[in-house]
Amino acid sequence: MRHYETTFILRPNLGEDQFTEIIERTSAIITDDGGTIINTDRWGIKRLAYEIKKEVQGYYVNLNYAAPGKTINEIERIFRIDDRLLRYLTIKLADAMDQDAITREQDGFAARAAAVEADEAETTGETATETSTKTVPTEEAVKTEQTVTTEETVKAEGTVTTEKTGEQEEKTEATEKTTATE
Repeated sequence: MRHYETTFILRPNLGEDQFTEIIERTSAIITDDGGTIINTDRWGIKRLAYEIKKEVQGYYVNLNYAAPGKTINEIERIFRIDDRLLRYLTIKLADAMDQDAITREQDGFAARAAAVEADEAETTGETATETSTKTVPTEEAVKTEQTVTTEETVKAEGTVTTEKTGEQEEKTEATEKTTATE
């Protein structure tokens, strides 16, 4: 089996039931041909870079799977026939993939998903605490506050702040030397 990744864009006005039906049908084609779904990632409705079939938004789905080469022909044939799909792209990631490699990929995706969840939970907890103590009237103030938060985090770690301060001092000294020379 080969390792593939297919990303496809569905019409945004279909509804959750039809999104699920198309994803399940595509997954069924893969598993019926002896393939294995490694990861299904629903990116949701996103704005398109340009209009496709008179649509300005699309529902993005990314499938990562291992399957024989003939499966791709069937999936793409179905995608070409189905008017509910705006675009699709299939990429071959590896020529050969055994069951151990499939299991490693599945574990890798699960670990990344868990790490992202933990980061989001941690970020949400920190943001909630900071937001309750600060008032932000405009978008510009939000951008400034995020920059300050990043600097505060760096200062808490210590070593990075010292390096950055040293770099800033060197730049200042270099500027003074240039001014004195002129």
